[in-house]
Amino acid sequence: MGLIGGVYAIWLREVKRSLRDRGQLIGGISRPLLWVLILGIGLNPYFRGEVYGEVRFVVPYTYLQFIFPAVIVLNILYTSIQSAVSLIWDREFGFLREVLVSPMPRNLILLGKVLGGATTAVIHGCLVLAVARFVDVNLTWTDIAHALGLMFLLAFGLTSFGIVIANYVRGFESFGIFSNAVILPLYFTASSVFPLDPSLTRAQTLVIYPEWLVLLVEINPLTYAVDAMRGVLINFNQFDPMLGYQVVGAMAIGLFLLAMWEFRKV
Repeated sequence: MGLIGGVYAIWLREVKRSLRDRGQLIGGISRPLLWVLILGIGLNPYFRGEVYGEVRFVVPYTYLQFIFPAVIVLNILYTSIQSAVSLIWDREFGFLREVLVSPMPRNLILLGKVLGGATTAVIHGCLVLAVARFVDVNLTWTDIAHALGLMFLLAFGLTSFGIVIANYVRGFESFGIFSNAVILPLYFTASSVFPLDPSLTRAQTLVIYPEWLVLLVEINPLTYAVDAMRGVLINFNQFDPMLGYQVVGAMAIGLFLLAMWEFRKV
């Protein structure tokens, strides 16, 4: 019970610290507003293609509906990785040293930090989920429950990834630059802002898109996270529906194990 209480204390500290950070809260609200209101509405009329002289939508959804699940993933991605800044903060000001000399095992200390970051990321994801009606996405309670489970699994893996990054970065400024250099390429190559037509074969897709771009989309694990989120929220999948859950689950386990290995060096 003492160890569980220690994990809870670390989790609670991480959640309180993040929720009191006005910068994170403003970013968590402004990002979805920017993407949904400006990008989504602005590009909505152009989200169509011409086939045999007939203009039709590339996929049977408006651009707002198509990008909505991806914006949830974007908010979780930013919040999860940025929450790892607390590791740098704790290391700089000596708090981490005090925690590491406590009787708690390092793996449980790490678990508390990752759970705290993941919880905050899910809250930021829910800020986007709350505007589902605005983008004409109708959700049942079952859909919301599935979405929350997927969001937490994704946030857990990405927070672990942020811990790995923070272990190699010694300053706050460097972490911001490095995290953005990771976040933006991951997001834009995850088929988040443009669809790969699921009706096309891979050979046909390579005719439309450069081979290097198709390869980056296919090897990016976030591609399958975005696809799984679209399957839950708008019932649209570009890949096997179960593949997204498998990739996100494997990513969460693998990145947490990597974070455990790296945390031994702190």
